[in-house]
Amino acid sequence: MDCRDISSPWGAGSARGALFLALLLLALFATEVEAQQDGALVRIDRVTTQPLSQTVPVLGRLVPRQAGSVSSRVEAPIEAFQVEVGDRVRAGEVIARLNPDRLAALRDRAAGRLSESRAKKSTAQAQLKLARQELGRLEGLKASAAFSQARFDDAEQNVAINQAQVAEAEAAMVTAAAELELAEIDVADTQIMAPYDGVVIQRMSEAGAYVKVGDSLVRLIADSSLEIEADVPYQRIIGLTPGATVELTLDDGSPHEASVRAIVPEENPLTRTRAVRFVPSFSQTESPLAADQSVTVWVPVGAPRTVLTVHKDAVITHGGAAMVFVTKGEVAEPREITLGEAVGSRYEVLSGLEEGDMVVVRGNERLRPGDKVRIDEAS
Repeated sequence: MDCRDISSPWGAGSARGALFLALLLLALFATEVEAQQDGALVRIDRVTTQPLSQTVPVLGRLVPRQAGSVSSRVEAPIEAFQVEVGDRVRAGEVIARLNPDRLAALRDRAAGRLSESRAKKSTAQAQLKLARQELGRLEGLKASAAFSQARFDDAEQNVAINQAQVAEAEAAMVTAAAELELAEIDVADTQIMAPYDGVVIQRMSEAGAYVKVGDSLVRLIADSSLEIEADVPYQRIIGLTPGATVELTLDDGSPHEASVRAIVPEENPLTRTRAVRFVPSFSQTESPLAADQSVTVWVPVGAPRTVLTVHKDAVITHGGAAMVFVTKGEVAEPREITLGEAVGSRYEVLSGLEEGDMVVVRGNERLRPGDKVRIDEAS
């Protein structure tokens, strides 16, 4: 019994199978010819100009804009500390208290001297008034026989002396007022306050110790106003101008940006580098920031320049040369080009193309010179 499936067009020895295969091949050939006549479906991209700025990594570090010791302005024993190492303080917050007793006594003595000076001024003013009255009486006697020129001259001199005494009392009162103000400042300075927002990183003394003017009590660092300092090779300075934006990377790998604040006009003769200060713009970071933390700054190789670029997908290598297919109407023609630096997903074009040229970026592998093309609407 013959077990072949005579109902299948693909059965062995089937004439109908051979005919079906021939018709299928003919249909495929006709479709390909029709597609060639309509043109190959391609995607295109425009040749454009854009800024080019190559960068190199430079190692920098975080530095605080404000940091240093908080010192005593007066001489007195420490009564108490209000903070510990690691505490965060606000500007104007009390860090430590000094014993004010001796300074308060000096203030009271200055207040007494001011009162004394005021009393002396009042006395001198009263004596001056009396001397002027006497001089006035003698002036009224000038036309009478009882007038004495000697007494009149003595009265004028007495008025001058009392005027000088009033001026002296006024000067003494000004001095006493100034001494009282200084004494009050000294008493107020027994409250050691934070000059800016920051974190206490070291305590230099303890309660009970006697401090003099200028002795350090704590070290404070303003960690909320950190900058970046990087020693940049002198040949890379040309690419940095105040206000220019650069990219940076922290130790945790997070990318951020910073702007150039200043270039220190001093060069290290050993390394031929110059210190550059950057103001960072930190977004979310995985770890707290700290002074002297390492930062990688991506510094421009040179001044930014505008270059002509073409998409990387448009470039085909043929015989060791770079070429692209440029569309002119419905026809694609090859064009040899010279490439420069990479600019993201594009290449710098040194020669061979002009701005506005439309090049094939999809479907260019099968194109031949003069082939008709159809532009994909997704281009």
